[in-house]
Amino acid sequence: MAKVTFGNRQAGILCNLPTERRLDLIAEGLPVILASAESFWTAAASLTQAPREARVLEGFAEEEAAKILILMDLVRCPPKLVASLSGKIVRTFYDHLGRLIYGDAQSWRPVDVAQLRDYVDNTRQGHYLEGYAGEYIVPNWSRYSREAAMYADIEVLDNGSAHWSEPLQFGSVRRPSEPAALMLGKAMAAVGMFTRAGLQAVAEVWGEVEFVDTQGYTEQEKLTQAMFERLDAAQVVTEAASADHVRLLRHYWQLPMYHLDFKEAAVPLETLQADREAQLWAEAGYGPEYG
Repeated sequence: MAKVTFGNRQAGILCNLPTERRLDLIAEGLPVILASAESFWTAAASLTQAPREARVLEGFAEEEAAKILILMDLVRCPPKLVASLSGKIVRTFYDHLGRLIYGDAQSWRPVDVAQLRDYVDNTRQGHYLEGYAGEYIVPNWSRYSREAAMYADIEVLDNGSAHWSEPLQFGSVRRPSEPAALMLGKAMAAVGMFTRAGLQAVAEVWGEVEFVDTQGYTEQEKLTQAMFERLDAAQVVTEAASADHVRLLRHYWQLPMYHLDFKEAAVPLETLQADREAQLWAEAGYGPEYG
């Protein structure tokens, strides 16, 4: 029986398109995504007396902007890897936690992809320990804080007790800084990366190197410079482009992450309990063998 593939949530079509058509479609969509992210961010600024609702919209803005970075990683993916990796990239495009991690990752400074993978793997754990000696088992904070701000829900604590939780309230109306993902999206648009010719330059320059393990700052700096030169030669850099846009892309655009897994990783309860016991023993100054 054929699956109906009409309607929204169909970015998977990118996986099966020829390269030229895939870049055409991405070039068409990037300005749409950026406008959506900017609209959420602007709307949040008007909610000065509703910090919870403002924070929800700010989160929407960051997730929308992260979708730009995810698509750019599909563009940066070497041609020989697109067939095998594009499905995973598209799944991240639709995954809330994946988008949140993408946004957070722009401020990380790993030495290479291997270290970046460790950072991502730690951040996507479904549950972990918190407290003075790891006495509490808590859910993934990125996912939890997003949902807790949006919904009333039933929560179950690690002792088995259940209670209703009201949507998370924010006590201050002070706005956070503009998300790095949104600033990067605006910088990319300014230097011409959203144009069809700009995407071609991004694809051809970055596609020469596979970022999988030891690749890091040296390769990133070389390719970023080559990309800027190609964008300039293609005459796609806009009048709005500034030195600050160049700085953002040089120093904040993360290493390509097309090889990384962003799916939430389930942590067995037994593992958490064993880790908690080990931390409690360590805090007491003993190893578990003294129990």
